Amino acid sequence: MAPNYEGVPHCKVALVFAVLLDLLGVLSLLMGVFAPLKIQGKDFGDFLVYTGALLVIMSMACWVMWYSGNIEGLPSKKTLGGTVGEAVDRLARNLSRRIRMARTHSSPT
Repeated sequence: MAPNYEGVPHCKVALVFAVLLDLLGVLSLLMGVFAPLKIQGKDFGDFLVYTGALLVIMSMACWVMWYSGNIEGLPSKKTLGGTVGEAVDRLARNLSRRIRMARTHSSPT
């Protein structure tokens, strides 16, 4: 049986911002590269190129928020055998022990 695809179920605002920033950024980049923009003898092409690049970079944050907000199928707390906080605490303790053991074995005494 095929899963029921609902389209874009979550984070519609992040999706709208991401698409809007991408469109504005690409438009600004293209205008800065191809349009002769001299006002009172000053060239504003570089300004538009940098602004467009910044907008495209900012859109990447929106895309990450949209994508991470649409992740489905994460295991529940019951299947993890405790709370997520306890799992993170165990992971941090184990990592700390390994780092401590590696330092004691590698340091000259």
